[in-house]
Amino acid sequence: MENTPARPLLQVRGLGKVYGSGQTAVAALQDVSFTVERGSFVSIVGPSGSGKSTLLHILGGVDRPTAGQVLVDGVDIGTLPESRLAVFRRRQIGLVYQFYNLIPALTVEENLALPLLLDRRPVDRARLVELAARLGLADKLRALPGELSGGQQQRVSIGRALITRPALVLADEPTGNLDTKNSAAILALLRQFHRQFDQTLLLITHDPAIARQADRVLSIEDGRLAKDEVIRP
Repeated sequence: MENTPARPLLQVRGLGKVYGSGQTAVAALQDVSFTVERGSFVSIVGPSGSGKSTLLHILGGVDRPTAGQVLVDGVDIGTLPESRLAVFRRRQIGLVYQFYNLIPALTVEENLALPLLLDRRPVDRARLVELAARLGLADKLRALPGELSGGQQQRVSIGRALITRPALVLADEPTGNLDTKNSAAILALLRQFHRQFDQTLLLITHDPAIARQADRVLSIEDGRLAKDEVIRP
């Protein structure tokens, strides 16, 4: 009996997104198609306004496409009602934003645990403390976001995205607000977790040096996939 080929973790088929209508309509994405194998590290590059962030938000279920499909581990997320999509997103997709998006009134520990609490799942505090230690936040669990540096806040954002051990991690310019030293540390953390937990990592960046550290680079121009380059097989 022949082995069945493994299904790609992410399948994007004919994806389109139009904002507005009539003469004011703007096509942010047009007929974008690609697949991503489980455990891959893919960077997405392109000029400002090219549609990179729109693409990432649709892949993460934060926005819905006008046309096409996004399948995450075989699930067409565009067909899920909002309530089921929210649950799927919390369990299967980790989102890391450029501007951290932490809850100012919650401590580091509470921000890290938030996806589990929203999902009404028990928090394994031992694992949370271990994760905080690996993020360099062991002594910051009771601190509020406003008491942290930018690099520390981004580490919390990464920890929050990883606490559920999602299959797919999406990072939108995660080093965009950081200096060179912190940028290198954040990228190293993302790559470390990507390798250890066999997570699929898609990262938007304007930095060519960061982009070339991925296994593959997707270039988006004017809402279309202009280039798909394999860096290392």
